[in-house]
Amino acid sequence: MQTRQYLLTERAHLMCPNMQFGIQVKLKADYDEKRFQEAMQALREAHPFLRSVIAKEDESGKYYYDVREDIAPVIIQKENVQAWMSDYQALNADGWDAFHEGLLRVIVYPAAEAFDVIFVAHHLLGDGRGILGMACEFADCYAEGKKPQYAEEQLITSIKEFPQGSDLPFVSKMIINSANKNWNKENHAVSYAEYLDFEQQFIRENPTEFAEETVEAEKVQEMLDACHKASVTLNDYLVAQMMSEEKCTKVVIAADIRSELACYQKGALGNYATAMGIVSKAKTDDVMTKAKDVAAQIKAYRAKPQKLMLILACYLRMIPELIDAVPIATLGNYESKAGKFVGSAMFGYEKRDGYSVTNLGNIQNSNMLEAMFIPPVSPANRKITGVVSVNGRMKKCSAVCRKK
Repeated sequence: MQTRQYLLTERAHLMCPNMQFGIQVKLKADYDEKRFQEAMQALREAHPFLRSVIAKEDESGKYYYDVREDIAPVIIQKENVQAWMSDYQALNADGWDAFHEGLLRVIVYPAAEAFDVIFVAHHLLGDGRGILGMACEFADCYAEGKKPQYAEEQLITSIKEFPQGSDLPFVSKMIINSANKNWNKENHAVSYAEYLDFEQQFIRENPTEFAEETVEAEKVQEMLDACHKASVTLNDYLVAQMMSEEKCTKVVIAADIRSELACYQKGALGNYATAMGIVSKAKTDDVMTKAKDVAAQIKAYRAKPQKLMLILACYLRMIPELIDAVPIATLGNYESKAGKFVGSAMFGYEKRDGYSVTNLGNIQNSNMLEAMFIPPVSPANRKITGVVSVNGRMKKCSAVCRKK
């Protein structure tokens, strides 16, 4: 039986706009509605979070994943996959009420020989790597009848689950403690209804534009060969490429920490990633030279658990209700000096000039022709690019938020 899972680090995704993202896959098979529904049901049985909404305990006030058998993903059929951008935007135009709707929406484009599916996940359901794994499970189940294995979600519950030395440095603790004290003095909290009104207004006033790019396997291999020769990774190169193209010195990237968490159950949904702010001041226009500097920065981050786990450690030390208030206090009309301070000084919600790349890597799957990662458009970012490769063929999807 699934143990009740509470929102801790996930709290940052509960009351923040644009916390949905997509994994689009093209399956190498004819579309059959019965097989499609059977594969979706198999996913529901394997992953309790696909049968969950968010609920609040009466006594403690804690938020948790409420597993219910009447909850299923919303599935919408569309005809023209070339119109996926408008379909995706329309599906998410009214926000996402996670208290009354499941955490997955699905758009399917029926076709013969090969068809497309977009799994649109609320970030509360999982991170990009987790939803990509779920999409692979769906492809294998649909094409081969291979049912996914049951995976019980076990989320991060304490900083003690991180590697030794992951706790916040003294100054950061002081800043968080001060923000917590100021929040307690304010003696109020954001209701979910207030947040939903704010979310809809934010989406209306901050439309998102998407652009996709395909890099064929031959070109990807050329990039890999060049990276290998320069002793950098493809991910280092992608970060450096964004820095060069956007004329910026800092790019935030995601870091998978599954291997460092005892709580993680293989195949489980949930969030098992942290974020790293990579800064390179290498004065060069050569991407590969800049990539070497990026590689050094990432290596330094990885070597220090205190830096690697910084954002998650902040969440675990911050009062949950303060986390809720950060986006709306910084971006909306909710009055909270504590929330606005955290949103401005720590999370970039005031300047909103961040750049980010999330590369989910390369997967091998004989039942997929391609995949694309449609990234979440955090209010802190000006531009974010999602990258994923299938059988060596890369697709990029960039999102830009147009502030009105």
